[in-house]
Amino acid sequence: MADDKLIVALDMPNALEGLQLAERIGDAVSFYKVGLGMLTGGGLALANELKQEHGKRIFLDMKLFDIPATVENAVRGLAGFDLDFLTVHGDPYVVRAARAGAAKAQTKILAVTILTSLERADLDAALIVPGDVAEIVSTRAARAFEAGADGVICSAREAAAIRALPESEGRLIVTPGIRPMAAAEDDQKRVATPRSAIRDGADHIVVGRPIWRAADPRGAALAIQRDIATAR
Repeated sequence: MADDKLIVALDMPNALEGLQLAERIGDAVSFYKVGLGMLTGGGLALANELKQEHGKRIFLDMKLFDIPATVENAVRGLAGFDLDFLTVHGDPYVVRAARAGAAKAQTKILAVTILTSLERADLDAALIVPGDVAEIVSTRAARAFEAGADGVICSAREAAAIRALPESEGRLIVTPGIRPMAAAEDDQKRVATPRSAIRDGADHIVVGRPIWRAADPRGAALAIQRDIATAR
């Protein structure tokens, strides 16, 4: 069984291409992320097929954000797909609503702190509270944990600080924006290598383009698995 610390993001345009990629990778990966970009391309069907027919773990990355009643109802419906992880925005009222919606399911609710594609200038443009990005991420993480989140999404650069929080005990830290050495950063701004992310306290890392853009996706995934293994 492949180490489930590696989650591969199936950022493909449709479910057919996502399934083809998963088949090329084979047993090198046991955990996949299906995101918002594939929602209209059969994403939920793909998540269900990978889970039920291929025995994979599934992270549905929807980043839900709405009024509490809507979030609760949406999570209740999505949890029926037997998901492993589901993301919502890290605002405490959103987390509480999501936790209520997932109350009868095994789905873990992960709260988004600050997107890894953002930096201070982006937060200023969005009128987000001033201050250091890492400190804002840690504060949002602590509040999300207090609201009932099973874990948080953050960049690997903030993983160590969040792992040091008393509120993080027994909670998950999942880090996107992971780039193997020499890989392009693309639209990510707060990135780290697989090994450093795990060493800094991440339970799972999310990798997309460095794997699905590779000439040999399976080989790329295995190389990342080896990098993860050296962090232990």
